[in-house]
Amino acid sequence: MTYTPGRQAIANRGWLAASKWLLARRATQLAIICLFLASPLAGVWILKGNLASSEVLGTLPLADPFVLVQSLFAGHVAETTAVTGALIASAFYVLVGGRAFCAWVCPVNILADTAHWARQKMGVRGGVRFSRSVRYWLLGLMLGLALMTGTLAWELINPVTLVFRGIVFGLGFAWAVALAVFLLELFVGPRAWCGHLCPHGAFYSLLGAISIARVSAAGRERCDDCMDCYAVCPEPQVITPALKGADTGHGPLILGPNCTNCGRCIDVCPQDVFRFRTRFHNRDDAAAPAAANTTEKDTREAA
Repeated sequence: MTYTPGRQAIANRGWLAASKWLLARRATQLAIICLFLASPLAGVWILKGNLASSEVLGTLPLADPFVLVQSLFAGHVAETTAVTGALIASAFYVLVGGRAFCAWVCPVNILADTAHWARQKMGVRGGVRFSRSVRYWLLGLMLGLALMTGTLAWELINPVTLVFRGIVFGLGFAWAVALAVFLLELFVGPRAWCGHLCPHGAFYSLLGAISIARVSAAGRERCDDCMDCYAVCPEPQVITPALKGADTGHGPLILGPNCTNCGRCIDVCPQDVFRFRTRFHNRDDAAAPAAANTTEKDTREAA
């Protein structure tokens, strides 16, 4: 029988508590889609536009900073509204984590997670192992393409853009792209697109390098090496320094820019090792009481 990561966490806390961040992400993703759909279908203009450029309640502009950067490379003069919207979006993702876009907003994430789940259930093994640096080469290539062609050529085939259009507007080609991404993730390689190839995610990881919200292995002394966190993490390479770096002086914060802040490691850990913190709280849970006790002892001795 195939082992399911998080089984012990479910036994300890119940399915709902052991899936809270997954459920929160799905609710957020679906809510965003519904808000966009509400405009043309119900005439409720809360969120108008698309993921590239939108307007909240007819006043607050939002724009994808990656699309804006492509536009600038293409030689287009950006409108003030687009620049303002991109700055607002960038500031938000610096706060919550750059690649939180990938886990909490991007519709392709639902496809990728479903394909990964199906891959495990079907027992699909092996596959092509892409270097995780390929996405950065592709990011540079897409910006270079915009520079050479004077167009946002990538947006014509960008799965993020096309899948969203397919959901909202029902465009046929978009569903073909969605199927291609799903099959890539299922049969070609694990986390192939979202974890190794997507230049959109690569761009947001640049914001993630300075983001405030972080996952912390604050209770890492309780880790029993069950490996469930690695099994569910779309970017497992970011976990090791924080989880296993106590002996080398590495704090418990996951500082890798490619962490998506999805919270799945928090959900599935039966030992409650992980939790959300800020980048200004880079210490173990056990360190704070120990430091407090030391300070109290020093105070008594000085007295």
